[in-house]
Amino acid sequence: MTAVTGEQFGTMPCGAAVELFTLSSDFLTARVISLGCILTNIETKDKNGEAADIVLGFDTLQGYVDKHPYFGAVIGRFANRISKGQFTIDGKEYQLPINNGPNSIHGGLKGFDKALWTPEVLPNGVKFSLMSSDGEEGFPGEVKVQVTYTLVGGELTINYWAQTTKTTPINLTNHSYFNLAGHGSPNIYDHEVSVEATRYLPVDDVMIPTGEIASVENTPFDLRNPVLLGSHIQNKLKAGFDHNFCLQESKERFPCARVYHRPSGRLLQVETTQPGVQLYTANFLDGSLKGKGGAVYPKHSAFCLETQNWPDAVNKTNFPNALLRPGEEYNHTTWFTFSVL
Repeated sequence: MTAVTGEQFGTMPCGAAVELFTLSSDFLTARVISLGCILTNIETKDKNGEAADIVLGFDTLQGYVDKHPYFGAVIGRFANRISKGQFTIDGKEYQLPINNGPNSIHGGLKGFDKALWTPEVLPNGVKFSLMSSDGEEGFPGEVKVQVTYTLVGGELTINYWAQTTKTTPINLTNHSYFNLAGHGSPNIYDHEVSVEATRYLPVDDVMIPTGEIASVENTPFDLRNPVLLGSHIQNKLKAGFDHNFCLQESKERFPCARVYHRPSGRLLQVETTQPGVQLYTANFLDGSLKGKGGAVYPKHSAFCLETQNWPDAVNKTNFPNALLRPGEEYNHTTWFTFSVL
């Protein structure tokens, strides 16, 4: 059985209340707030039965209101980067805000991560709803969005659903930062990672895919067999990962990635219906943010597995379709399964 409880987490500067929902099973406790559908906590047990919070975040609402690197948030309308913030639909050009070098990232200046969503409690989770207006952050169409979190045992499921009044790019994901040793641990070098992908996307110097869909064979991106992150980053990819891995494009539930932390025994397995996953090793964290319990979050102190469409897909005809048209449904699911070995 999953227990779901709600309480007030704080008040926005505008006076609106932010609600916190706790989803609890025998193995796992997850907490999510109505601001940005942010996962603030995921607490799981290790091989000795000791529980720890394994996602980065803040103790209070103010941390999430202030500028932060999307800790735990739902990203939209379009996760990841769009080159120069530009795209064309049916002959009409659109310009988005530029907020990542010369590009647009994660929905612009005020993406879905900064929106206050409307919650609805479910028997084993919570559903959040949002209406994104036509022209918001430069995107066309009024978009109705729903994000649903459900918990059964050690499996946390996130479903993303949307409809639009005009053809628009849409690409939704969750940007949780994980450390299976516990959120205050200094790095993820003792984590073993594998990704079920034979191809990845090379990027240019501003992190936009070049358009090539490259084989992982004989590259640092071959993660089909588990690698220890510390030695792999040190010896093969010093900057760390911030790259899209190409998954199957069938919309069927597909094993995507696996992360094992041998000292604690914690195992995370990720499955998704999305065609890609961005593996990010928190390369831009610098220790300046004070997190939960006063924890400091330095570079490489977490990893993200952002299941999504491919970056800049709206501008690459050889990438999976990134456009949602009127009358269609955007519907994707990702499963995070936590266990102990």
